[in-house]
Amino acid sequence: MSKSIEELKSLTTQIRRDILRMVHAVNSGHPGGSLGCTEYFTALYGKVMNYKLPFTMEGKNEDHFYLSNGHISPVYYSTLARFDFFPVDELRTFRKLNSRLQGHPTTHEGLEGIRIASGSLGQGLSVALGVAQGKKLDGDTSLVYTLHGDGELQEGQVWEAFMYAAAKKVDNIISTIDYNGRQIDGDTDDVLSLGNLHAKLEAFGWIVLEEKNGNDLEAVIAILEKAKTETGKGKPVVIILHTEMGFGVDYMMGSHAWHGKAPNDEQLETAFKQLYLEAPADY
Repeated sequence: MSKSIEELKSLTTQIRRDILRMVHAVNSGHPGGSLGCTEYFTALYGKVMNYKLPFTMEGKNEDHFYLSNGHISPVYYSTLARFDFFPVDELRTFRKLNSRLQGHPTTHEGLEGIRIASGSLGQGLSVALGVAQGKKLDGDTSLVYTLHGDGELQEGQVWEAFMYAAAKKVDNIISTIDYNGRQIDGDTDDVLSLGNLHAKLEAFGWIVLEEKNGNDLEAVIAILEKAKTETGKGKPVVIILHTEMGFGVDYMMGSHAWHGKAPNDEQLETAFKQLYLEAPADY
């Protein structure tokens, strides 16, 4: 059943609680980017993307999603569980031995919703372009979605893929860049500035959309829906989505420090008070 906007907004809070609970339980993981991308995942799976359950690897005549910056697996796993790809209770196994929910997504254990392993940064777009071209060859008119970190764009392979997509007119793909301005070593501008990213992507031959309010669920839904109208025009489509790392938890926002650090008991309690739900669901 389709969820209302208010239900989806409540779900973003639940997903954020899942993220924090997961990384806290094993004292490892990447909460910052996961919290910042929660609206994107909720919009994608709750309103925008066309998919079917039960999950199949081929997914013919379905939209596909590929997470390139795989370290934000907590938000990915929580979203998949909350949208019924696998039982919510399995979130308890995050990053544990023999779990299907490894720190970076893997495929060898057959976790529903995961089509590629994405630990090494920079590779997701290349894979997704192959899938997008395969769909065209099969007469499959569905779309391929990808997500990338802004720090990930410091990888050269991404730019090769940007060039390839435009040259081959792969116009059934919508890539999104999580532009939070922070990465594990500091602010992106200090580590290796991306410069005028909008202009660069346009110069590489992409249709470029930009949304400044990447933590506003309705704004994210709107920009993704707009991106869909730009497909099929002979150019690939990309969204620059401005988000805040650690969004929803005040002590995590505004700093790169929480890129890959788990909260302690006291910090988790503080975060849960900020992410209050009338009837919060545990695993």
